[in-house]
Amino acid sequence: MAFFGTTTAATAEPKDAELVDPPADDISALAFSSAPQSDYLAVGSWDNNVRIYEINSQGQSQGKAAYTHDGPVLDVCWNKDGSKLFSGGVDKAAKMFDLNTGTSQQVGAHEAAVRCIRWVEAPTGGVLATASWDKTVKYWDLRSPNPVASLTMAERVYTMDVQYPLMVVGNAERSIQIINLNNPTTIFKSITSPLKWQTRVIACFPNASGFAVGSVEGRVAIQYVEEKESSSNFSFKCHRQDQNGSKDQQGVYAVNAITFHQGYGTFSTAGSDGTINFWDKDSKTRLKTFPRCPGPITATAFSKTGSIFAYAISYDWSKGYTGKLPSVPTKVMLHAVKDEDIKKKAKR
Repeated sequence: MAFFGTTTAATAEPKDAELVDPPADDISALAFSSAPQSDYLAVGSWDNNVRIYEINSQGQSQGKAAYTHDGPVLDVCWNKDGSKLFSGGVDKAAKMFDLNTGTSQQVGAHEAAVRCIRWVEAPTGGVLATASWDKTVKYWDLRSPNPVASLTMAERVYTMDVQYPLMVVGNAERSIQIINLNNPTTIFKSITSPLKWQTRVIACFPNASGFAVGSVEGRVAIQYVEEKESSSNFSFKCHRQDQNGSKDQQGVYAVNAITFHQGYGTFSTAGSDGTINFWDKDSKTRLKTFPRCPGPITATAFSKTGSIFAYAISYDWSKGYTGKLPSVPTKVMLHAVKDEDIKKKAKR
């Protein structure tokens, strides 16, 4: 069933700007800071590096800083004021980079790769949350070398997102754990993903009432936390391409990234098929379709005002080693967001 009925065709518009000096290897994560003075974009990649770029209002970019892990970087996030950047990687370490001093240090560790990292801005103070393939989520007070608390997950963690007080963790075997961060050491609810295939990405609604789940089979589910809103849950197909000119034969692609616009509550999806869409979940409308890119989209991010949309084009290993072709570029693009492309439409 097609829940999103309106499809906006890709239209000719100014070309997106390309980030200068991108990583040399595949890009795993993007995150804009909320620092008031400038738009800083963090880029984590498989060449073991985290890079920080400054973006001006014209979409021009320049490198500002970089630091390294001892293995591929899998995720990045900023603290609330944008003064510190955090990253996790295959080296089992969580690191912090201080923009004021230009130095990095390890602030957390796991028994396996740190797959996800998020800053939790709680009323009592900020803590760092890390999630790992070792089946744990750990909370870190940056003043202490040991975690202040830890949670055991059902399986290896593949994705995690936070919108205080909501934390949602997606694991292997399609299990999803929902945590109320007012009680961070207890799992509020455990569910099985409403999607039939492996969970790829989870993103929380800006108002923390629910979350979106993307899977490897080109499908997204919209889920509300409270049972009283469960009638609003739904799922829809996306990131599928007709094969041989026939709608009866479709290539099915993973949903690699879901990012919510913090101002409007609309969201983007990006996939292995190299396409990006903007959606309004409330009116069940597709707002915008981007032209298809020359490779998979591996990560996306909106700037703090939502006026810039960054997306990474690089190989996502969805087709294994043989799919790593020289024709697939490694770059980050910056798109100027028009209000009419991302603002909610009136319900029909």
